[in-house]
Amino acid sequence: MGWSDDDQLAAFKAFRVSCAPIAAQTGAPPDDKFLGASLRPPCKAARGAQITDSAAARSFFERYFVPLQISRLGEDAGFVTGYYEPVVEGSRTKSDIYNVPVYRRPSNLFVRGYNQASPNLPNKGQVFRKIGRRKLVPYYDRSEIEDGAIAGRGLEVVWLKNQTDLLFIQIQGSARIKLEDGSMVRINYDAHNGFPYTPVGRVLIERNIIPKDQMSMQRIREYMEQNPGAADELRRQNKSYVFFREVSLSDKDEAVGAQGVPLTPGRSIAVDKSLHLYGTPFYIDAMLPIDSDTSNTPFRRLMVAQDTGSAIVGPARADLYFGAGVDAGRVAGRIKNAARFALLLPKELDPAVRAKTIPLPDERPSAEIAKEFPQKPMPKSPADDSAKGPVAPAKNSDAKDSTAKPAVPLPEARPMDAPQNTSSIKEEHESRRRERHRYRSRHRQ
Repeated sequence: MGWSDDDQLAAFKAFRVSCAPIAAQTGAPPDDKFLGASLRPPCKAARGAQITDSAAARSFFERYFVPLQISRLGEDAGFVTGYYEPVVEGSRTKSDIYNVPVYRRPSNLFVRGYNQASPNLPNKGQVFRKIGRRKLVPYYDRSEIEDGAIAGRGLEVVWLKNQTDLLFIQIQGSARIKLEDGSMVRINYDAHNGFPYTPVGRVLIERNIIPKDQMSMQRIREYMEQNPGAADELRRQNKSYVFFREVSLSDKDEAVGAQGVPLTPGRSIAVDKSLHLYGTPFYIDAMLPIDSDTSNTPFRRLMVAQDTGSAIVGPARADLYFGAGVDAGRVAGRIKNAARFALLLPKELDPAVRAKTIPLPDERPSAEIAKEFPQKPMPKSPADDSAKGPVAPAKNSDAKDSTAKPAVPLPEARPMDAPQNTSSIKEEHESRRRERHRYRSRHRQ
């Protein structure tokens, strides 16, 4: 539904951006992704195609892919949320106004199996800090970091006005920091402290502070601004803490996703990277509150997986990217809806398509050839007859047939040993005892 009404040209452009790193891959495909290297042929075709309108783009996807509806086991639909790139005011130096630091990745942060200088640390799992030469302990949680556990080490990238701005930047994974001189600093996710993400919105719902049907990022921000004391305690319920790196992007460039390519507003999605391959197209069908909090706007678009997030878990789970700024943030903050997912599966993996190239077995011979070369029955083995049990004699057979061989008599059964008389055994033992007694008496005298 809605496939013919979508603008597949916009999706094709986003897909072709993802194809650059995919086409550059030369090694073996990742073993943990079921798509493997199947995106490489469509990417090669996309990079060489001259497509300038939506109809041609639609034909391209129909030629190289087949839709496959996906969901969790036992569920009909998936779930989508929205995200954006915040634009906030900041400073390169600390002051009374700007006193909340945005930290870069600390040098004492370790992830097992990864080099400390690795540019791509996982966004889930345990993270450690080293004590002494060998001892590793869990890294500091949000409370400890906010209380100054890593302060004064020169890790500050920029300074913000409040902790609420920092929390929302950490949730979104990137931001544009507008400095006092009008210039812009771009920051992107770099690492985290190893603690699982706890949505503060869920905490507010559980405490009956904000009803579930009214929950949004805007409502969370309003609550924190109106209740600064309670906001500190609420924020620290989320022990997860994100570190950033500064990136060289202009004001016109979009944020860069986890795939390493620029995101496209309205066409890029964040997915569970443990299940899906970056660059995979997904068709998403949902009714979303795009225009207002209560609207049900049809959202039927072809999207491309180019990002990920620690809260994005499951096969039919996505975060829709809406761009940068306040307006994008309002829309993204309202999205928390059910949606139907169709993964576009490369046709070389489609069983129905691949079956057409599998050679068929030879045809059965005709009846005339079968008469020319009759099949001889297989001789019966003695075991076949024995397995059927004794054969009953024919009705007209003569039991006294002289030609029948006499049966060979079986040997008689071996007789069992007769049991001994118990009383005789006792008498024999008593006789031997008396004899030993007489023998001892003679030798004592």
